[in-house]
Amino acid sequence: MLSLSIKLRIAQAVGALVRATRRGGGTSLPGKVLLRLEPQAINELSGRLSQGSAVISATNGKTTTATITAKILGRAGRTLVHNRAGANMAGGIASALLAASHGEREIAGDTGLFEVDEFWLDTVTAQARPRAILLANLFRDQLDRYGELETIADRWSHVVAGLPADTALVLNADDPLIADLGRERLGVTYYGIDDDALALPEMQHASDSKHCRNCGHAYVYDAVYMGHLGHYHCPECGRRRPEPGVRAEQISLHGTSSAAFTLVTPGGARTVSLKLPGLYNIYNALAATSLCLALGIGLDDIVAGLEAATAAFGRAEMIAVGDTSLQILLIKNPAGANEILRTLALESDRLDVLAILNDNIADGRDVSWVWDADFELLTPHLRSVTCAGTRAAELAVRLKYAGVPEDALTVVPDLAQALDSAVAAANGQLFALPTYTALLALRDELSSRGYVGQYWEAAA
Repeated sequence: MLSLSIKLRIAQAVGALVRATRRGGGTSLPGKVLLRLEPQAINELSGRLSQGSAVISATNGKTTTATITAKILGRAGRTLVHNRAGANMAGGIASALLAASHGEREIAGDTGLFEVDEFWLDTVTAQARPRAILLANLFRDQLDRYGELETIADRWSHVVAGLPADTALVLNADDPLIADLGRERLGVTYYGIDDDALALPEMQHASDSKHCRNCGHAYVYDAVYMGHLGHYHCPECGRRRPEPGVRAEQISLHGTSSAAFTLVTPGGARTVSLKLPGLYNIYNALAATSLCLALGIGLDDIVAGLEAATAAFGRAEMIAVGDTSLQILLIKNPAGANEILRTLALESDRLDVLAILNDNIADGRDVSWVWDADFELLTPHLRSVTCAGTRAAELAVRLKYAGVPEDALTVVPDLAQALDSAVAAANGQLFALPTYTALLALRDELSSRGYVGQYWEAAA
């Protein structure tokens, strides 16, 4: 029987070998090897963290929320064990713990911070036994993998029901499916947006959770902020949005560069300036704030961390490509795409866009979601669009139906050639809108040209 220290050394050797070959599998493969050797590795290693761990899950915003949270916790003096590269299944969490482990008992960190894939929440939570769990949203995403939202909501409700009483639970009050998870539990921290000026005139086509799970009646929305997130109540049974203890008011959005808001908490209110764009990042900032409050972090450190936070890779990340400034904005489902499109529409200049649509397994084979994304929001603002990826032609058809003129559309499926074409067409600023595997491929291409490091190196 191998000792734990030997199993750790074997898995660490695998990681070193993968990194030496410069392959991205180093973010999860060592953890997979370790879990094969020691199925209780997450349990064993997370138990060494003196301040325990926190878990974040959501359809959209996990990586950015974790990045903001890491910045705040670092300001507060915590030393983190964090799956920064975004490998968010059990192998990725095990890899993060493995990288910080030394011998049988030592670990280089006091706090675990783990973003977790929606379907892996039950497995990781059972092993990591976190001090706090943040559940931020549920949107329609990869239906061929996840199924309907209620499937995930049911799994999450079982996770919440099994939590110890002293585990802090942080929930988004504006998402009905998420808010429902805390209705039978005491001491839940809710967060949400309170700014009527940001409310949409009507429910978006991509909205998902519009019916009360208690009685089945359609919710009435008094304000809609994005997708199905907003202020809602059920006229049949009276269920309504919980009152958030942490909220954003007086929001100001500044295109693709930044945003500002008044942060209201039980400990006071502060004005916050974010170096991150869009209403969706206001939600991410509120989520990170609420989680850090639940972990006992003070408001001064929280505000300082919020204002110091910068984009995670591929999430509004800026890269210089010669004389062109390239901003990468990940899109992967209708709700997330709509918020990116809504943010881009705030820009004053005409836009040059590189849109990359893949249908690999990690993207979801079914790309019909592009027909539910409101590309029409972008049409009046476009100068040129280069479509790339395995489903480039289908994306071009969608944009044509959105009203983009044919002479503004170029279809170049090969990513390297598409990047060259888009940069040549751009007037100093290029916005890339890739799906998940397209994002990784784009950064690999940019890395091969010397414009950026590999994403797992940047996250290390």
